[in-house]
Amino acid sequence: MSAATGGRTVRQRRTGGATRVGRFGAAPSRVTAAIVLVVIGLVFAVPLVALAQFTFRQGTDGSLTLAHYTALVDPVNAATYQPVFDGLGASLLIALITVAIVLLVLLPAQIITALRYPRLRRVLEFVCIVPITVPVVVLVVGFIPVYQVVAEVFGSDAWTLSFAIGIIALPFAFRPIAAAITAMDMSVLSEAARSLGASWWTVTWRVLLPNLRRGITAACFLTITVVLGEYTLASFLSRTTFQTALLLVQSTDPYVAAIFSLAALVFGFVLLVLIGRVGSRRRAPKESA
Repeated sequence: MSAATGGRTVRQRRTGGATRVGRFGAAPSRVTAAIVLVVIGLVFAVPLVALAQFTFRQGTDGSLTLAHYTALVDPVNAATYQPVFDGLGASLLIALITVAIVLLVLLPAQIITALRYPRLRRVLEFVCIVPITVPVVVLVVGFIPVYQVVAEVFGSDAWTLSFAIGIIALPFAFRPIAAAITAMDMSVLSEAARSLGASWWTVTWRVLLPNLRRGITAACFLTITVVLGEYTLASFLSRTTFQTALLLVQSTDPYVAAIFSLAALVFGFVLLVLIGRVGSRRRAPKESA
């Protein structure tokens, strides 16, 4: 019996047959997995559906209308809704600068650490993960005296929040890039390219970055999501962003605040879906080949 099993395994290895890896523990059945997915889906879907239904509600009689959506483009309400658009523009500018900080500071630091100073990887990871362990309110207490100097040098515009939000976004941007670096043998690829005469710029641009593309894209998307959802820093530092503008407009028109909140949630969900889709098309031809 054992000889037959051993012979079958050897033949599978010689002929390239698939070998199964033993599972540890009991795997959930399809019914259990479906029940878990349905419950989790309802937990997320019910509040979103209720919020969407609220945006169409007309008063307290339960009737539905599109008047709240058409009011957004009505010139009569331009002055009322202008803070929301100003805050959205400020948040998009902050997101752009924060993404630039991630790409120009965090990404090179991780690549250089992985190639030249692998012993400092744990130190870099600790520095980048620490902000997620500290409450944002506590961070604001430390940012207030710093931003007094920042306001004197750069002014008190909302874009200056990118320096502080960049610190908060570090844990979310660090993990996808670190996972992409771990999934590839960066040292071997760079040494192979260098042995063929490629410069470090060519190695970085044509060898390393294409392999890190999925992690970089995920880091950028998560950074944008963090920026659009940040409220505490902007509120305590008296800056107008998307979230603070929603709170301001909510006191006069709760429906428009709900509409923009729903749009922000859908936008964040789309970004998360794109994170899972990025790179799948590029790998499909290789897998089929």
